[in-house]
Amino acid sequence: MTFAPTETKIWDDKRPEGPQKSDDREINERYARGEGRIVIETNREKLPSFASLIKQPGYLDVRPFYQRRPRWDARRQSLLIESFLMNIPVPPVFLYERDYNSYEVMDGQQRITAVKDFYANLLELTGLEMWGELNGRKYHTLPDKVKAGIDRRSITSIVLLKESTADEEDATLLRETVFDRLNTGGVKLERQEIRNAMYQGRVNDLLLELSRMDAFREIWGIPRYTENEMNTNPDLLRNTMFSTMGDLEIILRFFALRHAEHYTRGMQGFLDLYMVKATKFTDQDADILRTLFVNTLALAGVLYEDQIFRPYDPRTKEWASRPHRAFADAVMVGLSRFVDCGEALTSRRDMVRERTKQLFFDKPDGTFTGRGNSKSDVQERIGFFADMIAEVLRN
Repeated sequence: MTFAPTETKIWDDKRPEGPQKSDDREINERYARGEGRIVIETNREKLPSFASLIKQPGYLDVRPFYQRRPRWDARRQSLLIESFLMNIPVPPVFLYERDYNSYEVMDGQQRITAVKDFYANLLELTGLEMWGELNGRKYHTLPDKVKAGIDRRSITSIVLLKESTADEEDATLLRETVFDRLNTGGVKLERQEIRNAMYQGRVNDLLLELSRMDAFREIWGIPRYTENEMNTNPDLLRNTMFSTMGDLEIILRFFALRHAEHYTRGMQGFLDLYMVKATKFTDQDADILRTLFVNTLALAGVLYEDQIFRPYDPRTKEWASRPHRAFADAVMVGLSRFVDCGEALTSRRDMVRERTKQLFFDKPDGTFTGRGNSKSDVQERIGFFADMIAEVLRN
């Protein structure tokens, strides 16, 4: 198995997986120390002032959420502006103070984007319900009194202060917890969208980069990547896998499940844990992971062609019409152990396919289609596939 240098050390620091037994005295002492409690402050700014603040270099990092695939169209943005105009209470935005007077968005990206675009004259109001006569207007074309009325409105920001935690890994986990608890209204975020927001770094950038590969997108039915694609391809955001960042999760599963012996907390919890640890990876680590993913995917494509990641049905004797995530895990992780044997496997391509079919005859109980996501389930399907590849190479 190929691992990047930092990957070989990430499991050395083993933290407790769940609550530890404590008596009341220990619990009281922990609470008195402030553990598990956040330190916050609340700010309130007039909309024009807030729009100016978020444009200041270094003040607000919206990058985590600008990498999120947008969910709000112009109509939803416009309705927010109409709410301000009507003085309807708008929920606060939540920020994390990553450095003194330097923040990143935890919740409220869509509202911040709407305010920013509105005051930059990029938003043309549309779909207004109470003020329909303003449809088609931008901020600079609004009547003076209406413009002045909106300018009087305020937006509240609640800031999770830096002193909430002292340890960076604990800070990351705390931010995820807070972010997940806030994620109760509007459009519910998927877990990968939360990871994309919380775990910035080389590996997160790598997931975004690899998700744009033509070969990868073709397998999972996502339109090919183009510059400024979210503005030029309206069909893209109707693609569920793309809009929820399921494509990034598939790639993350490959990286994380190569460490299946450390699997814990269920699939989603384990992916979270890997991303926490991956924030420490270097450029060299990212280069090794990139090469491994690209080469493994290319080998899988050569071996399976149009049937790549598609389970085989012993009853109908047909390959499935679509790829399956759990089977993709088994193929990619299992095959990555033999990526240096690509030439030998390519020469035995027909045998690989026949032996793959046999796996589904031998294991018709859903082993390769996500029957379960326990540690033993995950290790079993990866192990069965890897053993099959090893047997093909022995023949």
